[in-house]
Amino acid sequence: MQATYTAIVKQSENWWIGWVEEVPGVNAQEKTKEDLMASLRQGLEEALEFNREEARAAAGSDYSEEPLVG
Repeated sequence: MQATYTAIVKQSENWWIGWVEEVPGVNAQEKTKEDLMASLRQGLEEALEFNREEARAAAGSDYSEEPLVG
């Protein structure tokens, strides 16, 4: 399942700033829009991996993974 996320981006003076709408804490600031989008993708990837690891650790053993479509 491939999820789609929304980047909220804006230019403020000489900087591009952005947030990933669906994942709190994923934000970035870069000099170009292209660099901003790359930073947001990287931050999103890291946040999702961290959340995955945290959820699996909290579940312990003998758990199942189920697809969830919103």
